[in-house]
Amino acid sequence: MLIIFKMPYFHRLLIVFLTFVISLTSSNIVLAKNKKSSSKIKTLTVYTNRSFAKDWSGGKHSLKLTFEEKCHCKVQFVSLDSGGTLVSRLLLEGKNSKADIVLGIDTNLAGQALNTGLFAKHNVDTSVLKLPISWQDEYFLPYDYGYFAFVYDENHLKTPPKSLDELINGNNKLKIILQDPRSSTIGLGFLLWMKEIYGDKVKEQWKKLNPKIVTITKGWSESYALFLKGEADLVLGFTTTPAYHLIAEKKQNYKAAEFTEGSFLQVELIAKLQNSPNPELADMFMNFVTSQEFQKNIPLANFMYPTIDIGEDMPGEYKQLYTPSKTLFILPEIVANNKSIWVKEWLNSALKN
Repeated sequence: MLIIFKMPYFHRLLIVFLTFVISLTSSNIVLAKNKKSSSKIKTLTVYTNRSFAKDWSGGKHSLKLTFEEKCHCKVQFVSLDSGGTLVSRLLLEGKNSKADIVLGIDTNLAGQALNTGLFAKHNVDTSVLKLPISWQDEYFLPYDYGYFAFVYDENHLKTPPKSLDELINGNNKLKIILQDPRSSTIGLGFLLWMKEIYGDKVKEQWKKLNPKIVTITKGWSESYALFLKGEADLVLGFTTTPAYHLIAEKKQNYKAAEFTEGSFLQVELIAKLQNSPNPELADMFMNFVTSQEFQKNIPLANFMYPTIDIGEDMPGEYKQLYTPSKTLFILPEIVANNKSIWVKEWLNSALKN
């Protein structure tokens, strides 16, 4: 300090100026490094349905944050209405889609989705999978599964139908709520369930069922909300739907009707886009889906069955659920080839007296 004070004024001013320049330059170098470092953080874009984006983005089921820590990347969920909307979005965007991953297409839409030619093989070891059906698909990877069923409140409905035939041809006072197969994967599932049981005679059965249908909603959330308000005796859902009430609300009065013909299977899928902007991150996420870390959340977040054995992480409440005696299923390629025909068949019978 003494040396500086003995210097001429000009020299002291020069030293102060140079110190300022060096400090400013150092700050700019640090900022440039930080900017360069930030630019290296990649974003994995996942097209999915609205409920998954909501339920898995925060809270105790925040696999978004868990994966971000693993990949040192960002995960962006682009939420759409349903599996059908996901397919429509891909058809619209084609090879210009910014998506890396599509999560939420089910087996009933897989054939249609595959026909777009937009998907890449996943290369994930599927030997760990435990499903009611054999699975060897190279493009679509199952992340959960469940069985369609009619849910009822046993405090309100004492004698639920014991078969699909009894639902249609039995108690004429029954009121049911369905979902539109054109906009809902659950609604499409019931359409296929009816087709699998009744085949060429399905039109007659749709007409018999029609008087009992209170309403047909666009999606499941709307229909279930109406059911909980007491608008109907039964609503189309899953055999696992009562698990939510058991776990979250400690209520045992909600049940799935046990049908002797068996129940139709839904498997929900994830797939990688062929033109993924971040193929390595996409591959990493695909493998993450079959991990214990991911799968143990399925019964508590999606209220469906996990696709691997999660051992002690499986909630005990699932032991109280109805397990179908028979699994009903139609191959994805058959659905893809006949879906439009079967939907028109439904429109001309279920919606017209």
